[in-house]
Amino acid sequence: MRLHNDLKIRGLLLRSEPMCLHTSLKVGGPADVFAIPEDVEDINVLLTWLTEQNIPWLPIGRGYNLLVRDKGIRGAVISLERLNRVSSAGDAIVYAEAGAENLPVVRFAQKMGLGGIGFISGIPGSIGGAIKMNAGAYGMGILDRTERLTMLRCGNIHDFRTEELEYGYRHLKLQEGDIILSVQFKLEEREAHLTEEEIRKDSELRRTKHNVGYPCAGSFFKNPRGEAAWRLIDAAGMRGERVGGAQVSEIHSNFLVNSGGASAQDFLNLAERVINAVYATSGVTLEEEVRIVGEI
Repeated sequence: MRLHNDLKIRGLLLRSEPMCLHTSLKVGGPADVFAIPEDVEDINVLLTWLTEQNIPWLPIGRGYNLLVRDKGIRGAVISLERLNRVSSAGDAIVYAEAGAENLPVVRFAQKMGLGGIGFISGIPGSIGGAIKMNAGAYGMGILDRTERLTMLRCGNIHDFRTEELEYGYRHLKLQEGDIILSVQFKLEEREAHLTEEEIRKDSELRRTKHNVGYPCAGSFFKNPRGEAAWRLIDAAGMRGERVGGAQVSEIHSNFLVNSGGASAQDFLNLAERVINAVYATSGVTLEEEVRIVGEI
């Protein structure tokens, strides 16, 4: 793919960029174009050009919860990492752009005496990614605290109130090509020390149970209704199972880790093996929580 001279953004444009450099699993082949727009104006310029050239695109945040196949991505990857501003929108509303990381958003609200989203403080990644998968913990999803979502859809910016959206456990229904730009959280007054205790407890829990010691994408499989994926994986005898450099973590069996030199195909083969074993022992079909993209 040629990058024409008429494509100019103030951000960064890279060609044949290895996605292993931009994902927490440290695997993935090259993207034809890897773009880091400076702001929404840059995104509009980029999308106009991609549309004219009939080139598909994929928006990403910080590369968590993402598995890119070894052949890479034909088209453009748009990283929203520079859209990271956080501000007060008044009346217990916190505005955060999609590229803002989760913990700094929680900290910003804490300084304002607001809380209610402490459960995302230990989830790595960005607000856009958290919204896209309705990330959560302890029975709460981030969209439960969201008042308004701003997206780029078909070249136009649209605002959506939460009640206009279709979402559920680890899911938000979007249209093809939608790009989440920002979100407004409706929070509640909360003393800073109470939020600090939430952050501390979440950090301690993740340090003891989720500190797997190798590159990973967090929980690889969704929890089936009324079940815990890790328990089903354990019951199937898959803790520690390995395919190439990909391994079911010895510490938390719903984490598939890159123990060294793994390929994306190693992860795909290991995931298939886990799914088959769990189905054979429990009759439950696990579904991947990670987003799997790229050329087959």
